[in-house]
Amino acid sequence: MKRIVVIGASSGIGRRVALEFAKMGWKVAIAGRRIEKLNEVKDQYPDRIVARFLDVTTQDAVEKFNDLIELNGGMDVLLFASGVGFANPLLEWGKDEPILAVNVHGFTRIINAAYLYFKKTENVGRGQIAAITSIAGTKGLGVAPTYSASKRYQRTYLQAIDQLAHMQRVAVSVTDIRPGFVRTALLDADKSYPLTMAVDYAAPLVVKAILRKARIATIDWRWSLVDGIWHLIPGCLWRYLKISL
Repeated sequence: MKRIVVIGASSGIGRRVALEFAKMGWKVAIAGRRIEKLNEVKDQYPDRIVARFLDVTTQDAVEKFNDLIELNGGMDVLLFASGVGFANPLLEWGKDEPILAVNVHGFTRIINAAYLYFKKTENVGRGQIAAITSIAGTKGLGVAPTYSASKRYQRTYLQAIDQLAHMQRVAVSVTDIRPGFVRTALLDADKSYPLTMAVDYAAPLVVKAILRKARIATIDWRWSLVDGIWHLIPGCLWRYLKISL
């Protein structure tokens, strides 16, 4: 039986992906900061899902992560789905600090721990590290500088871990999942966003990317087109665009 650990499964994409894998018969370990929400997920498949409180920003996060892996009987796949994001054109530190704490420090803690786990247990089988990043990491978004930079960091870090695994001959594949706008708590409920996707639409695409071990998966084809166009815009022109969130 395959085993997946989902960090950030109390809501949004992480929650739905966890349920999809449980439905497929996988053993699923879920973690997050809202234990009552995690228990709601667990109660849908109590024989396949285990849930634990875990805050990726704390010093004991790695210890709790390893305990969760043990509780689940091991780990074949990690999905890091935790994330914080704000539009912050006023550059308020109160908004930037939690973004860095979760999207950079917490992300690095868990990805590192997952890599070291697979390095130690590579004789068991090939592992997989997957993470929800964003197309916001393609270019620096003036309306959300820290968020877009944190997503760029995640994408670059995953690329580096992929290279490191090859250099060290560690049996692990890396999947960078880059959604566009998904209607989750990260989006302002009072605003209208272009090309917004429902969680019920986006999550199965995430599951598909994980199962086929895609190296990079942009969710969905429309955002893949947008991402491609953004790549083609030179910096001297990008600065004049007004992109709002």
